[in-house]
Amino acid sequence: MHHSAERQDAASAFWFSPFDMIGWTLVMSLAFGVIGLPPAAATPAILFISFLAIFQHANLRTPRWLGYVVQRPESHTIHHARGVHATAGLHPNDLPDPWEPAFHRIEALVRGGGFVAVGETGLDYFRTDEAGRGVQHDSFRWHIRLARELGKALVIHDRDAHDDVLTVLEDEGAPERVVFHCFSGDAAMARYCAERGWFVSFAGVVTFKNAQPLREALREVPEQLVLVETDAPYLTPAPHRGRPNASYLMPLTVRAMAVERGVTEIAMCRTLWDNAQRAFGAW
Repeated sequence: MHHSAERQDAASAFWFSPFDMIGWTLVMSLAFGVIGLPPAAATPAILFISFLAIFQHANLRTPRWLGYVVQRPESHTIHHARGVHATAGLHPNDLPDPWEPAFHRIEALVRGGGFVAVGETGLDYFRTDEAGRGVQHDSFRWHIRLARELGKALVIHDRDAHDDVLTVLEDEGAPERVVFHCFSGDAAMARYCAERGWFVSFAGVVTFKNAQPLREALREVPEQLVLVETDAPYLTPAPHRGRPNASYLMPLTVRAMAVERGVTEIAMCRTLWDNAQRAFGAW
């Protein structure tokens, strides 16, 4: 899915037409009916999904949600539909060689406006051996400094690297707003993040039968720090696990989170909406 040419191209941007937005709204409305979301919950759920694009990354990879990539080497601005916002960063598994020119492009994009966060960035030891981890650390530190300098939220990718991610964050000095994307830590790590005021975002994994440690972590996150996402097309919530994920399945994840935290679906949606605005800014 990820090609070197895509990673090394210049600015990436999302594009939609009004027909895309109308069609997507119809799909969401139909999906809510199919999965049984009560009408009273449909409006906040649809509103809530609008901030989902934050996690569908406008970095130098193919976007994984809606629209398509538009290459604009002459421009460092993003053109997006109203209500759709982006982050910019270099994924630790997709770092080009040399990486410095790509870093400069990311910095120009974020400084140019239209971006609400830096990332995703971080460490991924699942596919990287010891020899390849040094450049991931360098990249992660660079993104942290950029987010701190510009006052942007930092979106973190952490896979099989919990201790090192926390160490680098503490060593560099985390920006004011930190979001752990697709959180995969345990309850102790969730408490560690909460003590520092870092946002913790959960994906469809929280619905899996074998994810009890993740549900325990969810219970440890204070109300004002919990977020949700798709990571589409991956991490599809149960009972559709194994199929391509998409935003219309978000209510399944939100419903599971509400049950685990002992609140109503409406209350969960409102909490997530408010937290997204605090994490990434009002829009």
